[in-house]
Amino acid sequence: MRLGILSTANINRKVIPGAKESPVVDLVAVASRSQEAADTYAREWEIPTAHGSYETLLEDPNVDAVYISLPNSLHVEWSVRALEAGKHVLCEKPLDRRPEEVERAFDTAGRAGRILMEAFMYRHHPQTKRLKQLVDEGAIGELRLIRASFSFPLDDMQNVRALPELDGGGLMDVGCYCVSGSRMLAGEPATVSGRQVLGPTGVDFRFVGTLVFPGDVLAAIDCGLDLPDRGGPLEAIGSEGTLRVESPWHCVDPGIELMRAEGAERIAIEDVDKYRLELENLARAIRGEEPPLLRREDALGQARTIEALYRSAEAGGGPVAL
Repeated sequence: MRLGILSTANINRKVIPGAKESPVVDLVAVASRSQEAADTYAREWEIPTAHGSYETLLEDPNVDAVYISLPNSLHVEWSVRALEAGKHVLCEKPLDRRPEEVERAFDTAGRAGRILMEAFMYRHHPQTKRLKQLVDEGAIGELRLIRASFSFPLDDMQNVRALPELDGGGLMDVGCYCVSGSRMLAGEPATVSGRQVLGPTGVDFRFVGTLVFPGDVLAAIDCGLDLPDRGGPLEAIGSEGTLRVESPWHCVDPGIELMRAEGAERIAIEDVDKYRLELENLARAIRGEEPPLLRREDALGQARTIEALYRSAEAGGGPVAL
């Protein structure tokens, strides 16, 4: 898969090493809004082709797929443009908070015969797959409660995460992981409720939510941009025990703690570059060797849940049915 990167965002530094290490990914191009910036970035990361606009990257016949790491508000717009240009797309999360926009993007992918995938890299890590397997196999009995956290302190009020016009906010930036992890374990919620504290720029800097799933499974999520750096945990609590992952999103020192009445054990997990796995899944999906892990249904589930949580919070925290 010949990959082009659309933007020079900071997240790229986590994605590029995995792309360079993979035998099935060839990082061939990068685009910025100016030729000078693109040239500088391409030299720094040893990328063969530098494009001075996003449009010229999409016109490049040597690019099969693009990774879009633009601000949230531009995700669907440039995904659609890339798909219409005949490129497969890996778009950073969240694809969008509006279900109708997610539908539009995937409708475009369908018409173009191209793959669109939302970039939740943690979903590709063996730690995540093992956690899901343990829950499904009944390691903790009947699943009853999920707890998920993600936060960090944001001091720069000009950061894209803090800007309402770019769809910033704690739930969009880090809370979407908590939503994703809860949905992965319990399915689609029937109702949600949320409360938020707005920061100085008008976006949510602190958010807590409750998700109610079929079978009376509950999830409690919290996230924020004005809280200490917490990359987790994610807990699945059942009738007979608890599974706890300390670093569910970054997958640092991966492992799962299983706690039952008879004692606790730590299940060690091999560490693998999750960004590389994500890119390789896309590459193999393009070749028809395996399905994309995250497809239309998952991205729509994310958008519907996030949109409903915001609606609840904006209305004072009452339950919203999905």
